[in-house]
Amino acid sequence: MLDELDALTAFAIALVATATLTPLTMRFARSTGAIDRSRGRGLAPGGTPLLGGLAIFAGGMIAATIVLPGSRELHGILGAAAVIVIVGGLDDRFDLHPALKLAGQVTAAVLAVRAGVTVDFVTIPFVGRLPFGSLGGPMTVLGLVAVMNVVNLSDGIDGLAAGVCAISAAALAVIAFDLGRTEGGVLAAVTAGAALGFLVHNFHPASVYMGDCGSNLLGLALGCVAVLGSAKTNAVLALIFPLIVLAVPFLDTTFVVLKRMKYRRPVYAADTEHFHHRLDRIGFSTRRTVLYLYAWTLSLAGLAIALRFVPYSDNGGTLHVGWAAVMAALGLLTLVASVYLVYVLEILKFKRLDAARLRRARPTASEEEIDADVASRLETGEFDAVRRETEEFERLKF
Repeated sequence: MLDELDALTAFAIALVATATLTPLTMRFARSTGAIDRSRGRGLAPGGTPLLGGLAIFAGGMIAATIVLPGSRELHGILGAAAVIVIVGGLDDRFDLHPALKLAGQVTAAVLAVRAGVTVDFVTIPFVGRLPFGSLGGPMTVLGLVAVMNVVNLSDGIDGLAAGVCAISAAALAVIAFDLGRTEGGVLAAVTAGAALGFLVHNFHPASVYMGDCGSNLLGLALGCVAVLGSAKTNAVLALIFPLIVLAVPFLDTTFVVLKRMKYRRPVYAADTEHFHHRLDRIGFSTRRTVLYLYAWTLSLAGLAIALRFVPYSDNGGTLHVGWAAVMAALGLLTLVASVYLVYVLEILKFKRLDAARLRRARPTASEEEIDADVASRLETGEFDAVRRETEEFERLKF
């Protein structure tokens, strides 16, 4: 029977193995020409080796082989991981067509699902168990592909994807062990260790990028961990745990995709509208941007863990008033932190645009005058007018 010590052992092995092997993948990437050329999505200038996902895969494989017992599900996950690493590696080197990348993601997800990584039912509060029947497999495939793309799209700045995935996997490991899903808990620990081992070389200034082979691999691993660690249980709100833990990359991807659809751009086309791009545009350094997003992820992960450990209900529909109040307070704090960060993104962006407009009209305008003008326009709701005016100016200037 696996226990928490096995998880810590797997975590340590994956961390050390990945950190040790990453420099080898850097040399391999350079020799094969798999070099980042900053194709419009990242903030780095380009020229950094890709294929860091190979080290993540190797480190995770070593740890899983040593600690986890061979099972049908594990073999399926490792096979799926090998497929997605190969497809992602080819994309890093040759820039595959989006349809080919999607086909590779679907193939990897199907391999995992055929091995037993499926969500066959959910338990809904006050309703009970809701079986999916024959739809469980296809729905799980869609879910795994979605998580792969969410992580892939969020990988655009040094250390972001690796750090967020490490935090998320660690939180899911804690939840999985509490639910008695020890294999899922150890697999989550392996994922966290491999991501953290890679982060040793990937934190700003990064000497290597994980590439699509790494971001898709971590997305697949997190998706499988979410299924094995919580979704395949009778626990109420089991599906809510991974959604909360992965809320930051999900929100980021949702915002970007909706904006691309609004302006009739292909949803797979790279752009600069992710949270990290917007933080960069309002003057945040790379490290500060990443640390803000880490903190946001940690707050949400903490809320998910609290939902499992705080005894606010007897699981029969009866709330314990005191603990329910504690959970409500924690939820409110997390919500306020989330809203505040998005608010800061919009308000500071507005201030930057308004400052450009005001300085164009009055080059000698002081910071105090700009702050006063921003406050006045916030009160009168003149966001859109300033944005359109400034963006039109930028367009004409170039």
